[in-house]
Amino acid sequence: MSPKFELDPGIPDEALAWDRVRLSVVVPAFNEVGTIERILRRVRRVPLPIELIVVDDASTDGTRDVLTALEGDVIDRLIVHERNAGKGAALRTGFAHATGDVVVVQDADMEYDPRELPVLLRPILEGKADAVYGSRFLGGPHRVLFFWHSVGNRVLTLLSNMLTDVNLTDMETCYKMIRRELLHSLPLTANRFGIEPELTARLAQAGARIYELPISYHGRSYAEGKKIGWKDGVSALWAIWRYNVLPPRAPRWQPPAVPLWELPERRKQAGLPPDRRRAEREGRVPTAERERRVPPPEGGDRAPPAEREDPVPPAEGEAGPTWKAGESRA
Repeated sequence: MSPKFELDPGIPDEALAWDRVRLSVVVPAFNEVGTIERILRRVRRVPLPIELIVVDDASTDGTRDVLTALEGDVIDRLIVHERNAGKGAALRTGFAHATGDVVVVQDADMEYDPRELPVLLRPILEGKADAVYGSRFLGGPHRVLFFWHSVGNRVLTLLSNMLTDVNLTDMETCYKMIRRELLHSLPLTANRFGIEPELTARLAQAGARIYELPISYHGRSYAEGKKIGWKDGVSALWAIWRYNVLPPRAPRWQPPAVPLWELPERRKQAGLPPDRRRAEREGRVPTAERERRVPPPEGGDRAPPAEREDPVPPAEGEAGPTWKAGESRA
Protein backbone atom coordinates (compact mmCIF):
# COMPACT_ATOMS: atom_id res chain seq x y z
CA MET A 1 0.00 0.00 0.00
CA SER A 2 1.41 3.39 -0.98
CA PRO A 3 2.03 5.84 1.87
CA LYS A 4 0.08 9.09 1.92
CA PHE A 5 1.95 12.05 0.48
CA GLU A 6 2.22 14.83 3.05
CA LEU A 7 4.38 17.91 2.87
CA ASP A 8 6.10 19.23 5.95
CA PRO A 9 3.98 21.77 7.86
CA GLY A 10 4.81 25.42 7.45
CA ILE A 11 6.01 25.11 3.85
CA PRO A 12 6.38 28.61 2.37
CA ASP A 13 4.34 29.87 -0.57
CA GLU A 14 7.33 29.96 -2.89
CA ALA A 15 7.96 26.23 -2.39
CA LEU A 16 4.42 25.20 -3.40
CA ALA A 17 3.60 24.04 -6.93
CA TRP A 18 1.50 27.05 -7.97
CA ASP A 19 2.83 26.98 -11.54
CA ARG A 20 2.85 23.19 -11.95
CA VAL A 21 -0.60 22.21 -10.73
CA ARG A 22 -3.40 22.55 -13.31
CA LEU A 23 -6.83 23.53 -12.04
CA SER A 24 -9.90 22.49 -14.03
CA VAL A 25 -12.73 24.97 -13.41
CA VAL A 26 -16.12 23.51 -14.38
CA VAL A 27 -18.88 26.07 -14.96
CA PRO A 28 -22.47 24.82 -15.40
CA ALA A 29 -24.57 27.45 -17.18
CA PHE A 30 -28.30 27.78 -17.73
CA ASN A 31 -29.80 31.11 -18.82
CA GLU A 32 -27.02 33.30 -17.40
CA VAL A 33 -26.60 35.72 -20.30
CA GLY A 34 -26.28 38.70 -17.94
CA THR A 35 -23.31 37.35 -15.97
CA ILE A 36 -21.64 34.53 -17.89
CA GLU A 37 -18.98 36.55 -19.73
CA ARG A 38 -18.02 38.54 -16.64
CA ILE A 39 -17.55 35.46 -14.45
CA LEU A 40 -15.55 33.62 -17.12
CA ARG A 41 -13.18 36.55 -17.59
CA ARG A 42 -12.74 36.72 -13.82
CA VAL A 43 -11.86 33.03 -13.74
CA ARG A 44 -9.37 33.52 -16.56
CA ARG A 45 -7.59 36.24 -14.58
CA VAL A 46 -6.92 33.93 -11.61
CA PRO A 47 -3.09 33.59 -11.40
CA LEU A 48 -3.02 29.82 -11.84
CA PRO A 49 -2.70 27.44 -14.81
CA ILE A 50 -6.40 26.90 -15.52
CA GLU A 51 -8.43 24.64 -17.78
CA LEU A 52 -11.81 26.38 -18.16
CA ILE A 53 -14.69 24.03 -19.03
CA VAL A 54 -18.22 25.36 -19.56
CA VAL A 55 -21.32 23.19 -19.91
CA ASP A 56 -24.34 24.97 -21.37
CA ASP A 57 -27.44 23.15 -20.12
CA ALA A 58 -29.75 24.06 -23.03
CA SER A 59 -29.95 27.80 -22.35
CA THR A 60 -32.65 29.73 -24.20
CA ASP A 61 -31.74 33.35 -23.39
CA GLY A 62 -28.68 33.90 -25.58
CA THR A 63 -26.15 32.38 -23.17
CA ARG A 64 -25.05 29.87 -25.80
CA ASP A 65 -24.28 32.62 -28.31
CA VAL A 66 -22.05 34.37 -25.76
CA LEU A 67 -20.27 31.11 -24.94
CA THR A 68 -19.70 30.28 -28.60
CA ALA A 69 -18.06 33.66 -29.10
CA LEU A 70 -15.74 33.05 -26.13
CA GLU A 71 -14.74 29.50 -27.08
CA GLY A 72 -11.05 29.14 -27.87
CA ASP A 73 -10.24 32.59 -26.49
CA VAL A 74 -11.53 32.52 -22.92
CA ILE A 75 -13.08 29.03 -22.76
CA ASP A 76 -10.88 25.95 -23.25
CA ARG A 77 -13.75 23.49 -23.69
CA LEU A 78 -17.43 24.23 -24.38
CA ILE A 79 -19.94 21.40 -24.11
CA VAL A 80 -23.61 21.86 -25.00
CA HIS A 81 -26.62 19.90 -23.72
CA GLU A 82 -29.40 19.95 -26.27
CA ARG A 83 -32.00 19.34 -23.53
CA ASN A 84 -31.99 20.82 -20.04
CA ALA A 85 -30.83 18.09 -17.66
CA GLY A 86 -30.04 19.97 -14.44
CA LYS A 87 -26.98 21.23 -12.58
CA GLY A 88 -25.87 17.77 -11.49
CA ALA A 89 -25.95 16.44 -15.05
CA ALA A 90 -24.03 19.49 -16.30
CA LEU A 91 -21.38 19.02 -13.63
CA ARG A 92 -21.00 15.31 -14.32
CA THR A 93 -20.47 16.14 -18.00
CA GLY A 94 -17.86 18.73 -17.10
CA PHE A 95 -16.11 16.43 -14.61
CA ALA A 96 -15.83 13.71 -17.26
CA HIS A 97 -13.96 16.11 -19.57
CA ALA A 98 -11.66 17.59 -16.89
CA THR A 99 -7.96 16.83 -17.37
CA GLY A 100 -6.46 19.03 -14.67
CA ASP A 101 -4.86 17.80 -11.45
CA VAL A 102 -7.56 19.41 -9.30
CA VAL A 103 -11.19 20.20 -10.21
CA VAL A 104 -13.42 22.94 -8.79
CA VAL A 105 -17.00 24.05 -9.48
CA GLN A 106 -17.70 27.69 -10.34
CA ASP A 107 -21.29 28.90 -10.60
CA ALA A 108 -22.04 31.32 -13.45
CA ASP A 109 -24.00 33.82 -11.37
CA MET A 110 -21.27 35.99 -9.74
CA GLU A 111 -22.17 34.82 -6.22
CA TYR A 112 -18.72 33.26 -5.68
CA ASP A 113 -15.45 35.12 -6.22
CA PRO A 114 -12.84 33.25 -8.32
CA ARG A 115 -10.05 35.30 -6.73
CA GLU A 116 -10.42 33.01 -3.71
CA LEU A 117 -9.56 29.85 -5.66
CA PRO A 118 -5.82 29.99 -4.83
CA VAL A 119 -6.70 30.14 -1.14
CA LEU A 120 -8.81 26.98 -1.46
CA LEU A 121 -6.07 25.24 -3.43
CA ARG A 122 -3.37 25.74 -0.82
CA PRO A 123 -4.33 22.86 1.58
CA ILE A 124 -4.25 20.47 -1.39
CA LEU A 125 -0.82 21.68 -2.51
CA GLU A 126 0.43 21.34 1.08
CA GLY A 127 -0.63 17.69 1.09
CA LYS A 128 -3.16 18.23 3.89
CA ALA A 129 -6.41 17.82 1.96
CA ASP A 130 -7.95 15.77 -0.84
CA ALA A 131 -10.96 18.10 -1.08
CA VAL A 132 -11.58 21.66 0.10
CA TYR A 133 -14.95 23.33 0.69
CA GLY A 134 -15.42 27.09 0.71
CA SER A 135 -17.87 27.84 3.52
CA ARG A 136 -20.24 30.79 3.49
CA PHE A 137 -20.81 30.37 7.23
CA LEU A 138 -17.29 30.68 8.65
CA GLY A 139 -17.21 34.45 8.94
CA GLY A 140 -16.36 35.67 5.44
CA PRO A 141 -17.99 38.85 4.09
CA HIS A 142 -21.41 38.24 2.57
CA ARG A 143 -24.44 40.05 1.28
CA VAL A 144 -27.34 40.02 3.74
CA LEU A 145 -30.27 38.23 2.11
CA PHE A 146 -32.73 35.45 2.91
CA PHE A 147 -32.99 34.33 6.54
CA TRP A 148 -34.91 31.14 5.80
CA HIS A 149 -32.45 30.16 3.07
CA SER A 150 -29.61 30.29 5.60
CA VAL A 151 -31.68 28.28 8.08
CA GLY A 152 -32.47 25.71 5.40
CA ASN A 153 -28.82 25.42 4.41
CA ARG A 154 -27.79 24.82 8.01
CA VAL A 155 -30.50 22.21 8.55
CA LEU A 156 -29.50 20.34 5.39
CA THR A 157 -25.85 20.49 6.44
CA LEU A 158 -26.74 19.15 9.90
CA LEU A 159 -28.69 16.23 8.46
CA SER A 160 -25.88 15.47 6.01
CA ASN A 161 -23.31 15.59 8.82
CA MET A 162 -25.36 13.15 10.89
CA LEU A 163 -25.17 10.56 8.11
CA THR A 164 -21.64 11.24 6.88
CA ASP A 165 -20.12 11.77 10.36
CA VAL A 166 -18.22 14.85 9.22
CA ASN A 167 -18.54 18.33 10.72
CA LEU A 168 -19.03 20.62 7.74
CA THR A 169 -20.63 24.05 8.15
CA ASP A 170 -21.76 24.43 4.50
CA MET A 171 -22.57 21.22 2.63
CA GLU A 172 -24.47 23.10 -0.10
CA THR A 173 -21.63 25.43 -1.07
CA CYS A 174 -20.76 25.73 -4.76
CA TYR A 175 -17.02 25.85 -4.02
CA LYS A 176 -15.98 22.21 -3.79
CA MET A 177 -12.38 21.67 -4.91
CA ILE A 178 -11.36 18.01 -5.35
CA ARG A 179 -8.32 16.13 -6.64
CA ARG A 180 -9.22 14.80 -10.07
CA GLU A 181 -8.21 11.18 -9.43
CA LEU A 182 -10.46 11.15 -6.38
CA LEU A 183 -13.36 12.88 -8.16
CA HIS A 184 -13.26 10.41 -11.05
CA SER A 185 -13.47 7.50 -8.60
CA LEU A 186 -16.81 8.70 -7.17
CA PRO A 187 -20.03 7.06 -8.50
CA LEU A 188 -22.02 10.25 -9.16
CA THR A 189 -25.58 10.01 -10.51
CA ALA A 190 -27.49 13.16 -9.41
CA ASN A 191 -28.98 15.33 -12.15
CA ARG A 192 -30.23 18.38 -10.27
CA PHE A 193 -29.15 20.15 -7.07
CA GLY A 194 -28.85 16.77 -5.34
CA ILE A 195 -25.28 16.76 -6.66
CA GLU A 196 -24.20 18.78 -3.60
CA PRO A 197 -25.22 16.21 -0.93
CA GLU A 198 -24.11 13.40 -3.25
CA LEU A 199 -20.58 14.79 -3.62
CA THR A 200 -20.36 15.18 0.15
CA ALA A 201 -21.65 11.66 0.82
CA ARG A 202 -19.27 10.10 -1.71
CA LEU A 203 -16.25 11.99 -0.35
CA ALA A 204 -17.09 10.84 3.18
CA GLN A 205 -17.52 7.25 2.00
CA ALA A 206 -14.15 7.45 0.25
CA GLY A 207 -12.47 8.59 3.47
CA ALA A 208 -11.21 11.77 1.77
CA ARG A 209 -9.47 14.41 3.86
CA ILE A 210 -11.81 17.42 3.65
CA TYR A 211 -10.88 20.96 4.67
CA GLU A 212 -13.19 23.97 5.00
CA LEU A 213 -12.11 27.58 4.57
CA PRO A 214 -14.15 30.80 4.85
CA ILE A 215 -15.13 32.53 1.61
CA SER A 216 -17.03 35.66 0.68
CA TYR A 217 -20.53 35.29 -0.71
CA HIS A 218 -22.45 37.75 -2.86
CA GLY A 219 -25.89 36.18 -3.02
CA ARG A 220 -28.50 37.37 -5.48
CA SER A 221 -32.25 37.76 -5.17
CA TYR A 222 -34.88 35.98 -7.24
CA ALA A 223 -35.39 39.21 -9.19
CA GLU A 224 -31.67 39.03 -10.07
CA GLY A 225 -32.01 35.46 -11.35
CA LYS A 226 -31.66 33.11 -8.38
CA LYS A 227 -33.10 29.71 -9.37
CA ILE A 228 -33.04 27.39 -6.36
CA GLY A 229 -36.34 27.18 -4.47
CA TRP A 230 -38.14 25.35 -1.67
CA LYS A 231 -38.82 22.32 -3.88
CA ASP A 232 -35.06 21.86 -4.29
CA GLY A 233 -34.74 21.93 -0.49
CA VAL A 234 -37.27 19.12 -0.18
CA SER A 235 -35.47 17.15 -2.89
CA ALA A 236 -32.21 17.65 -0.98
CA LEU A 237 -33.70 15.82 2.02
CA TRP A 238 -34.30 12.75 -0.13
CA ALA A 239 -30.87 13.12 -1.74
CA ILE A 240 -29.13 13.19 1.64
CA TRP A 241 -30.83 9.95 2.65
CA ARG A 242 -30.43 8.26 -0.72
CA TYR A 243 -26.73 8.94 -1.30
CA ASN A 244 -25.69 8.13 2.26
CA VAL A 245 -27.76 4.97 2.82
CA LEU A 246 -28.48 3.35 -0.54
CA PRO A 247 -25.89 1.82 -2.90
CA PRO A 248 -23.62 2.36 -4.68
CA ARG A 249 -20.95 3.54 -2.26
CA ALA A 250 -17.69 5.21 -3.20
CA PRO A 251 -14.55 3.06 -2.95
CA ARG A 252 -12.03 3.96 -0.28
CA TRP A 253 -9.54 6.56 -1.49
CA GLN A 254 -5.84 5.88 -1.24
CA PRO A 255 -3.82 8.95 -2.26
CA PRO A 256 -0.86 8.19 -4.51
CA ALA A 257 2.58 8.42 -2.95
CA VAL A 258 3.39 11.44 -5.14
CA PRO A 259 0.74 13.85 -6.48
CA LEU A 260 0.62 14.59 -10.20
CA TRP A 261 2.20 18.02 -9.85
CA GLU A 262 5.23 16.55 -8.03
CA LEU A 263 5.95 13.80 -10.56
CA PRO A 264 9.56 13.90 -11.85
CA GLU A 265 8.55 14.69 -15.43
CA ARG A 266 6.38 17.63 -14.32
CA ARG A 267 9.19 19.02 -12.15
CA LYS A 268 11.70 18.52 -14.93
CA GLN A 269 9.48 20.46 -17.36
CA ALA A 270 9.46 23.30 -14.84
CA GLY A 271 13.28 23.28 -14.63
CA LEU A 272 13.33 21.84 -11.09
CA PRO A 273 15.16 18.81 -9.62
CA PRO A 274 13.08 15.71 -10.56
CA ASP A 275 13.20 14.25 -7.04
CA ARG A 276 11.92 16.90 -4.62
CA ARG A 277 12.67 14.98 -1.44
CA ARG A 278 16.21 14.16 -2.51
CA ALA A 279 16.77 17.77 -3.55
CA GLU A 280 15.47 18.92 -0.17
CA ARG A 281 17.93 16.66 1.64
CA GLU A 282 20.71 18.08 -0.49
CA GLY A 283 19.54 21.63 0.18
CA ARG A 284 18.75 22.38 -3.48
CA VAL A 285 14.97 22.91 -3.53
CA PRO A 286 14.50 26.21 -1.68
CA THR A 287 16.97 28.11 -3.88
CA ALA A 288 15.91 26.51 -7.18
CA GLU A 289 12.20 26.94 -6.57
CA ARG A 290 12.42 30.44 -5.15
CA GLU A 291 14.35 31.56 -8.22
CA ARG A 292 11.42 30.41 -10.39
CA ARG A 293 8.72 32.22 -8.48
CA VAL A 294 7.58 35.74 -7.86
CA PRO A 295 7.34 36.36 -4.08
CA PRO A 296 3.74 35.92 -2.81
CA PRO A 297 1.67 39.03 -2.19
CA GLU A 298 1.56 40.55 1.23
CA GLY A 299 -0.35 38.25 3.59
CA GLY A 300 1.00 35.11 1.91
CA ASP A 301 -2.37 33.44 1.42
CA ARG A 302 -2.65 33.69 -2.36
CA ALA A 303 -0.72 32.29 -5.27
CA PRO A 304 1.96 34.53 -6.84
CA PRO A 305 0.61 36.62 -9.70
CA ALA A 306 1.44 35.89 -13.32
CA GLU A 307 3.82 38.32 -14.98
CA ARG A 308 2.66 38.69 -18.57
CA GLU A 309 0.51 40.93 -20.69
CA ASP A 310 -3.22 40.31 -20.40
CA PRO A 311 -4.53 39.32 -23.85
CA VAL A 312 -8.13 39.52 -22.60
CA PRO A 313 -9.15 43.05 -21.53
CA PRO A 314 -10.54 43.19 -17.98
CA ALA A 315 -14.16 44.04 -17.32
CA GLU A 316 -14.96 47.61 -16.40
CA GLY A 317 -13.67 48.45 -12.93
CA GLU A 318 -11.54 45.31 -12.72
CA ALA A 319 -7.86 44.73 -13.34
CA GLY A 320 -5.50 41.84 -13.05
CA PRO A 321 -3.32 39.43 -14.98
CA THR A 322 -4.75 36.58 -17.01
CA TRP A 323 -3.81 33.88 -19.47
CA LYS A 324 -5.43 33.39 -22.82
CA ALA A 325 -6.97 29.97 -23.34
CA GLY A 326 -4.49 27.54 -24.81
CA GLU A 327 -1.38 29.52 -23.76
CA SER A 328 1.41 27.83 -21.86
CA ARG A 329 1.29 28.83 -18.20
CA ALA A 330 4.75 27.48 -17.27
